[in-house]
Amino acid sequence: MSTESAEDRLIARYFGPLAQHPGALGLVDDAAILVPPTGCDLVLKADAIVGSVHFFADDPPSAVARKALRVNLSDLAAKGAKPLGFLLSLALPDGIGDDWLAAFASGLQADIEQYECPLFGGDTDRTPGPVTVSIATFGSVPHGTMVRRGGARVGDRVVVTGTIGDASLGLRLRKDHAASTRWGLDPKMRDHLLDRYLLPQPRNAIAEAVRRFASAAMDVSDGLAGDLAKLCRVSGVSATIDAARIPLSAAAQAALGHDASLIEPVLTGGDDYEILASVSASKLEAFRTTASALGIDLTEIGEITVGDDAPRFVGRDGLPLKFARPSFSHF
Repeated sequence: MSTESAEDRLIARYFGPLAQHPGALGLVDDAAILVPPTGCDLVLKADAIVGSVHFFADDPPSAVARKALRVNLSDLAAKGAKPLGFLLSLALPDGIGDDWLAAFASGLQADIEQYECPLFGGDTDRTPGPVTVSIATFGSVPHGTMVRRGGARVGDRVVVTGTIGDASLGLRLRKDHAASTRWGLDPKMRDHLLDRYLLPQPRNAIAEAVRRFASAAMDVSDGLAGDLAKLCRVSGVSATIDAARIPLSAAAQAALGHDASLIEPVLTGGDDYEILASVSASKLEAFRTTASALGIDLTEIGEITVGDDAPRFVGRDGLPLKFARPSFSHF
């Protein structure tokens, strides 16, 4: 009679093939081994995603897996870190079967290869609640070079990658399909917003440039307004942002054209997973040029200023925008 448990068989079948790094020890031990690169610091990050909170029950399992890893990779990118690997903890309710697990593992494998971020181990559990996926990532930076939130200086320019607000609007579309018609979206625009919520696009390609040029940085996960406030608070500064300069996709622009009140969820709704950074004026053009060569748009949206007030977002009329809820929060 085999002494192998059902959990052992599940791990061996679905996750053993993903753990190809020698330090993972084939997932047959209680721990793994990682030798950090010489002269580097380890950068550690852990984030979880929970069913019916961060994703929908009918989302493809492959997308759930990729989202779980990518939200962590996004943080590493904002710190200027190169991914080294991750640990996975997975809590599964009754009813999750082989098809779901196979698709989940397939999605995870795709991103392990795309981002060169190997699986080192983790844990599997049963839960009476929804599917919960917790990932702890680790990356590396040359010693003493991790980009922190607290480095913004007065006079720095505030920049963001990509476009802002798409995922927040995509979430609204998932909850209210008729909004697509009200916002005047064509099918391509609708799908763009839905995809941005379903599957983040972490900016790991720009991590080294963040380390070279940014004085402070973080990823935009809880909304641009709220995350900029966090960066400024830790740095002991404030900021003034020109809302008209914030980069928006064609889909977001169309939605705002039909409903101007959407500017609040665009700026406060979260799930963008773009990089927000401050950079000295003397380094701005080099940062933008480097990002462009990597295929990533970088947009200047404002300036770091003296003070300890929350950042000001100024509208086209020159008046500050007011937000009922400046940042997403679980609590």
